[in-house]
Amino acid sequence: MSTLRRGISSAAAGAARATAVPAVLISVPCTRTAIHMPRQAVPFGASPLLVPARRRVPGGLMGRQSFHVLAAAAPAVAPAAASTAVLPDAIVEKAHGFTLQRTQFVKEYGSHVLLYKHDKTGAELISVLNSDENKTFGVVFRTPVDDSTGIPHILEHSVLCGSRKYPIKEPFVELMKSSLNTFLNAFTYPDRTCYPVASTNTQDFYNLVDVYLDAVFHPRCVSDRRVFEQEGWHFELDNKEEPLTYKGVVFNEMKGVYSSPDSRYYRIVQQALFPDNTYRHDSGGDPEVIPNLTFEQFQQFHAKYYHPSNARFWFYGDDDPVKRLALLDSYLKEFERREVNSSVETQKLKRMPRSVTEYYAAGDGEEGEQKAYVGVSWVLSDNPLDVETELALGFLDYLMLGTPAAPLRKALNDSRLGAAVIGGGVDDDLKQPCFTLGLKGVDPADSDKVEELITSKLKELATSGFSASAIEAAINTIEFSLRENNTGSFPRGLSLMLRAVGAWIYDRDPFTQMQWEDALSSFKSKLASGQDVFGPLIHSLLLDNHHRVTVRLLPDPELAATTEAKEKARLEAARGAMKDDQLDAVVENTSALKELQETPDPPEALACIPALQLSDIPPTITKVPTSSKALADGATLLAHDLFTNDVLYLEAAFDLRSVPARLLPLVPLFCRSLTQMGTSSESFVELTERIGRKTGGISIYPFTSAVRGKEQPVAYIMVRGKAMGGKSADMLDLMRDILLTARLDDRQRFTQMVAETKASMESGIISGGHSYAGKRLAAQRGMAAALSETMGGLSYLESIRSLAKKVETDDGWQEVKSDLEAIRSALLQRNGAIVNMTADAATLSAVEGQVSDFLAALPAASAPTANAAQSWSNALLLPRTNEALCVPTQVNYVAKAANLFQDAGYELNGSAYVVEKYLGNTWLWDRVRVVGGAYGGFCSFDSHSGMFTYMSYRDPNLLDTLGTYDGSADYLRSLELSKDELTKAIIGTMGDIDAYQLPDAKGYSALVRHLLGVTDEERQIRRDQILGTSNKDFKAFADAIECVRGAAGRVVAVTSLDKAKSVLDEKPDFWEVKKVL
Repeated sequence: MSTLRRGISSAAAGAARATAVPAVLISVPCTRTAIHMPRQAVPFGASPLLVPARRRVPGGLMGRQSFHVLAAAAPAVAPAAASTAVLPDAIVEKAHGFTLQRTQFVKEYGSHVLLYKHDKTGAELISVLNSDENKTFGVVFRTPVDDSTGIPHILEHSVLCGSRKYPIKEPFVELMKSSLNTFLNAFTYPDRTCYPVASTNTQDFYNLVDVYLDAVFHPRCVSDRRVFEQEGWHFELDNKEEPLTYKGVVFNEMKGVYSSPDSRYYRIVQQALFPDNTYRHDSGGDPEVIPNLTFEQFQQFHAKYYHPSNARFWFYGDDDPVKRLALLDSYLKEFERREVNSSVETQKLKRMPRSVTEYYAAGDGEEGEQKAYVGVSWVLSDNPLDVETELALGFLDYLMLGTPAAPLRKALNDSRLGAAVIGGGVDDDLKQPCFTLGLKGVDPADSDKVEELITSKLKELATSGFSASAIEAAINTIEFSLRENNTGSFPRGLSLMLRAVGAWIYDRDPFTQMQWEDALSSFKSKLASGQDVFGPLIHSLLLDNHHRVTVRLLPDPELAATTEAKEKARLEAARGAMKDDQLDAVVENTSALKELQETPDPPEALACIPALQLSDIPPTITKVPTSSKALADGATLLAHDLFTNDVLYLEAAFDLRSVPARLLPLVPLFCRSLTQMGTSSESFVELTERIGRKTGGISIYPFTSAVRGKEQPVAYIMVRGKAMGGKSADMLDLMRDILLTARLDDRQRFTQMVAETKASMESGIISGGHSYAGKRLAAQRGMAAALSETMGGLSYLESIRSLAKKVETDDGWQEVKSDLEAIRSALLQRNGAIVNMTADAATLSAVEGQVSDFLAALPAASAPTANAAQSWSNALLLPRTNEALCVPTQVNYVAKAANLFQDAGYELNGSAYVVEKYLGNTWLWDRVRVVGGAYGGFCSFDSHSGMFTYMSYRDPNLLDTLGTYDGSADYLRSLELSKDELTKAIIGTMGDIDAYQLPDAKGYSALVRHLLGVTDEERQIRRDQILGTSNKDFKAFADAIECVRGAAGRVVAVTSLDKAKSVLDEKPDFWEVKKVL
């Protein structure tokens, strides 16, 4: 399920893949979403060290992430570091039932790492001591499976639905409402289940740990069948005249996963690579198999594996190390040691390559549009790799695939055999490392050519090796990323935990995964000596390794209907086998379960959840140190004096409003082209390698946002980079060369980028339909959202499809090339440019002159044809209509929205943030997810544009969900929250507002506030309003969102064609049906 990479090899390579990221549209504020990232390789440009790119947000647990321009940045801190390598006096060798087994100072992370064993149960604990205030806890159980009923996945959902000490329906939701957590979630892997939490507030942290410990060891779900039925599956029947249906959160979640061809491909690869051990099954659950799971099997699984003797515990941060032991022992002392057979069998390597052909549900699109997925995969070893080999493998992976210019990836792209590369190369997420690579969008007749190309290119690389420049770039990029340790919004302690667990869970040394310095030094020495490090690896692990599987996933336009028919037949058979009294029991159980789900816990029961007080919340905002300086020709320099460990983070923003509206659909590809076609003096490969040698990465992307009170949005092209302070001039030289001299005439490369974009978006609308639906609705009402839709929504996909045909003709390409140059001419000007820098004072001072030189090299003003920022026409806005966007899917993504500023005359108050979060965590959670069976249900209020949007994720319902949305205002009016309930709601909101940020994020947040005109004075006003939220504010907001239920509300859903038509049968003319795939 989750496929975060931890081992040094992929941590090194994956972390480096941000050097040339694809252009993405950034819109502010981001919408809170519940997103399940299905099993897949790390996308190119993503990094498990830089961002939690592939973590699964499990079980509809709503791993919500928000970007608040009102947010208070956390205090500036250095990367986690202990003051000395001498063991602190506070450490004890024996206390609270634990005995110290091993200690080590890990210099890479400035941390003391202690390994304890619990005397009574044998449970192991890694306790990491450093100065990081973002404290992290986790418990991990090995949970291998014997079938694809999804037991560990359903259990992961269920244990957080009440426990012995916290006997309410969903303690997890109460924590979401009232905690200051910086991370709160759970992960299901193919062979283990993880429960991590994090917080910067010590008391809040211990509250989270206590709730999680009680949840995993004493959950209500093992004695209450209704939890299993809610989260897993059950028969649903409201009356005996209706057809029988399946309902369950995990059941519907996995129907969504299995609707995604990408997800299906990677699941088939895993099962084909590991035909003889637990990995041949789907721990997340196959929707066709999930209904085979019984409650008794569910109970037995928990009893077997959720025991301290099968657990590994992790603490990290600046809290009291002895208190950690006491807290754990308060739970573990109830258990006795026992043997738990949870080991994962090693897959013996096969002696002959194999091929597998399967099918995915496809739409009946244009002739030639339905293409295959073709890839080649290996299990690399049946024995653990040593640390240096892992590191070498990571470098090899990066050299072959880590950037668009990497030779193996480039060969696949240049072949034009497919639309986009699939498989991320090395994946050491499982017990044995794998390598997966291929193409999607392949003509099935060309399947053999893909395999032949991969093999021939590997042979070439094994013989010819890599250039000195490429190796230098790889070393700098990977080492930069390892030393920077920038995990984005992901807690550093959790990132480190997941790496350590990657060895620890298989009874290997977890310390080795945290120590890469010596291995890196040794590896660099070998390279410097001229030793051929990579050729032997390519031969031994790939070319001479016959445990190879070629997977062909072919389109089947009939598969969706066939799958639905099979489910219907199974349900009819089940119903036919039931006697009248059994049908009565199903109806009764359906009614009883819904009554339970719809009945809130009483206040006295909710009081069991530990909570902070408002006095624990600082009353004033935390400011990011910012200086602003006007430069020549109307440019502005913003600087933020923060400790960054000698890294300079820099953004250069250029006003996009000078670009004509007709060229906007080309802007994202223009951004990619700047770094992926080379310059007038360097090839694409040479430019990519220079970026790798001199910087920690450069990315270019469009940024748009509404501005409250203004019709016109802010819109910029962001050129964003990072480098060591001593290489700042090199980075600025690179940015100058890219902007001024980048070639925009590589037709083959551009055509491939168009194909990649098209393939990515067509996959994305199936797996993330809520995002597309929300963009469509917002684009009906505001210019900023219309830009976002034009450059990143369904309108963009339609433009890309047209562009793909256009570039096939010579005349069409000449027109496109001319348009790309026109965008550059319109954009490039120092007049109005904004440069944003985040670093320490000395670095900022040294770089200021370099920035002036960088700006001086740019034209003073843009081309005469676009001399002044133009106002884009309202013609960009979409028609205000309901839409059904139809794709081959087993689930729905349902959105409904209106503009509170325009339709309700609402004036922004900070209390809106509190009410929005509360509504999502109560009414929508309970009715859309718990009762309705969707994976997620939530709402979003964009306080800049005024758009208020309801959305559901992997939802079995359509009209019922809309009915729930329409009941939201009445629900809010019915509330009369107690003082304690209001306090919890406020504190939970402040956890979002005061979200923990690393230094680069603080500087970027300050830039966004500058662009949007959000002052510290306004931030303080909103903070005061949040802290003063009352019941009256809930009712006032209910009046505001009433407009969504009324005539102003519009609906967009991503659904199947059959379901869209079924709505029209019930409500004629309800919406326009638009076939997307």
